[in-house]
Amino acid sequence: MMRHSIFSLARNALSHHERWPRQWRSPSPKPAYDVVIIGAGGHGLATAYYLAKEHGISNVAVLEKGWLGGGNTGRNTTIVRSNYLWDESAAIYEKSLKLWEGLSRDLDYNVMLSQRGVLNLAHNLHDIREGRRRVYANQLCGIDAEWLSPAEVKAFCPILNTSPAIRYPVLGSTLQRRAGVARHDAVAWGYARAADARGVDIIENCEVTGFRIEQGRVMGVETTKGFIGARAVGCVAAGHSSVLAQMAGFRLPIQSHPLQALVSEPIKPILDCVVMSAAVHVYVSQSDKGELVIGAGIDAYNSYAQRGSFHVIESLMGALIELFPMFSRLKMMRSWGGIVDVCPDASPIIGATPVEGLYFNCGWGTGGFKAIPGSGWAFAYNLAKGEPHALNAPFSLDRFRTGALIDEHGAAAVSH
Repeated sequence: MMRHSIFSLARNALSHHERWPRQWRSPSPKPAYDVVIIGAGGHGLATAYYLAKEHGISNVAVLEKGWLGGGNTGRNTTIVRSNYLWDESAAIYEKSLKLWEGLSRDLDYNVMLSQRGVLNLAHNLHDIREGRRRVYANQLCGIDAEWLSPAEVKAFCPILNTSPAIRYPVLGSTLQRRAGVARHDAVAWGYARAADARGVDIIENCEVTGFRIEQGRVMGVETTKGFIGARAVGCVAAGHSSVLAQMAGFRLPIQSHPLQALVSEPIKPILDCVVMSAAVHVYVSQSDKGELVIGAGIDAYNSYAQRGSFHVIESLMGALIELFPMFSRLKMMRSWGGIVDVCPDASPIIGATPVEGLYFNCGWGTGGFKAIPGSGWAFAYNLAKGEPHALNAPFSLDRFRTGALIDEHGAAAVSH
């Protein structure tokens, strides 16, 4: 068996991928589907997968104007956690984290989940109060959460600068041990392959150019590959959600901003957890390839540009060196930007719209990647049943009319 595996590995290594089977089909669109999903990122693919797996609805098309996973799913910092403040947020993120914990087995695809722990540092009295409050709220919801003293923070992350003499001394930290990181492209590919195996059509290079709406009900979508009919349409297009809503004749209370990150040259393993700081505005982890993956907050201006800004990178480097002086000589290799859609309360919109049969899943802001499994699971339920699950019911568009907002600006921390 071992000899066979070695020869198989060598044969594939020399094959230049000519004989490697496709992980998913590349079909032409059918005239109509039960459900059309716009956006082949993590959320859209997860929705399609759970529609087929949980509800037996496989006559589904996922439409992507570019390539699969080429939007925010491929442009984030891969952090996974569930320690949000309000019960509504904690519930859907905890559902997501539990799905993350079994996702590789469920998809039969290694998503490289690494539950290495996430620290949220406190540097002042406000940070301490907010952090402790969130820890207690999480514990009441049955979510693992701890408060660490400065000495305990140093023991958990020895290379962190915890000197009391620095400008932003570390006064403590929250810790979620089950949190960590996952491999972003593996998540997209795993969901795509699993959805395709259940009969879902994934159609790339198929841009939606409009909706066909009759008597207040969506009948399908106009695309660059022709009209595609649908009983229900789910829009999961992140930063371009407001554009799609405008096509359908209504406005969403969201704004799109660039969110950028960068990576360093690879180094030997030195950072085995995720460190976040809202006060100095940086977060960092180390990838399996040895690169430091570094992120900050959103750019202040509205834009659909997938690129970074030099002034953000400059402040980001200052914050990084404040916490980790030893990183001052590292070379940065590349940066990138995603487009995030941010709601006024830093919480998502998941559910029905003023157009019957048209549903939106958007507004995740900086928390989209970690929410992929839970978001897809809940949105699939909504599309299949025509009514929200208890997990996503609080995140309806209607909350902006009733005033029942879910303010997660604090727990969203530094943009991820």
